Formats: sequence, C-alpha cells, structure tokens
Amino acid sequence: MFVKSALVKKERCFTVHPEDAMEKGLELLERHSIDALPVVDGDQFKGIFTWYHAYRAFFYSDSPKDEFIRSTKVKDIMVNQDVFLNIDDVYEKALVELRDFPIISVVDEGKFLGIVTRFDVVNQLQSAFGMQKSGVRITVTSVESEGRIGRLGEIIEKHKESVVSLVTFDETDKMVRRIVLKVKKKNNIDKFTKDLEKSGFRILDITED
Repeated sequence: MFVKSALVKKERCFTVHPEDAMEKGLELLERHSIDALPVVDGDQFKGIFTWYHAYRAFFYSDSPKDEFIRSTKVKDIMVNQDVFLNIDDVYEKALVELRDFPIISVVDEGKFLGIVTRFDVVNQLQSAFGMQKSGVRITVTSVESEGRIGRLGEIIEKHKESVVSLVTFDETDKMVRRIVLKVKKKNNIDKFTKDLEKSGFRILDITED
C-alpha cells in the first residue's frame, strides 16, 4: 500500500499562506474543527500550522492575545518545513510520521499535492484488521519457519473459509510469528481451529463480533 491510497488531494485541503496573519489560521482551524493546516505559497509546500504551536508561541510572548494573533504571521510559527511524504512512499512511513502530528503533507519536488491525516490512517488500519466487517477473529502464534503462511493458506482453503483480513507480526527476538486472522462466521470454526492446532499453530484467542 502506498501513500497515494490515503491522499486527501490539495483541491480538498484548507491551507494558509506564510504571510497570512496567525488570526486567519486560527479562524480556519476553528471553523472546520481541525487541528492543523498545510502552509502553501502558490503550489509550494512551506510547513504546517497547528493549534499547539500557535498557543505555545503566544504563551512565550509578552504581547496581549488580540495583538499577538493579528501581528504574528503564519511563517513565524509554522513547523515541519522539511517533514513530508512523497506520493510513492509506502504507507508505513505515514504511520511513523503521524505519531506526533494530526496531518502530514505529500510533496513532489517541492510542490504540494495534498495531505494524509491521522484519521485516515486509523481508518486504513481498521480496514486492514477487518474491524468494519463482522466475523470471527482468531489470533494464533507459530514458530518462525519457511512455509508457515503457505500452510495456513492451505488450511483456509481446505475449510473453504472466507477471509476478512489477515495480519502478521514478526516477533524476531523470540523467533515467533503472531497472526491475526478474521474469517466470516460459519458453523465449522471448531474444526478449523483444531486443524490449525494439529499443524502447529497455537490458538491464543477466538473472538466473534
């Protein structure tokens, strides 16, 4: 999966100019109930404007609030000028960059293409884990060895399971792979899980939703 799959295109983004007064940025944030805005000059990405950094700047200033927000420009408090994603970056990079910020810009040779939001990343993760569809969630572990995922696929095919999602976690320090499998509910779950155990998969949890 690539960043472009979660891109909010620039035409749908609210932005501010570096020379805009901080007051304009705060008004846009409040009006649209958002936490951050990309700062754009023409089609060039310049940084990110956020509630947090606006209030932080005011806290350390000596100016009255109204005077400060009217006289301070966006460029004076914008951040993350050098933090952005490329359109062809893998999705995992967005997960890392969005740990501390609600949005991250997507840029190509300096040109602003749009943003990826933390909200959209969470939605993508929910989809990856099959949280938006009902079924039976089976968490298993298996010793890390060649062909284990293939063997799991064979058992799924044998029991004609309909897979909603399949996510694996490699715990390399223990040489163990944890697998979270979600399948559509059928009346054969007991037979399916017993077959998994016979093949060396240890069942950790079975949850139906």
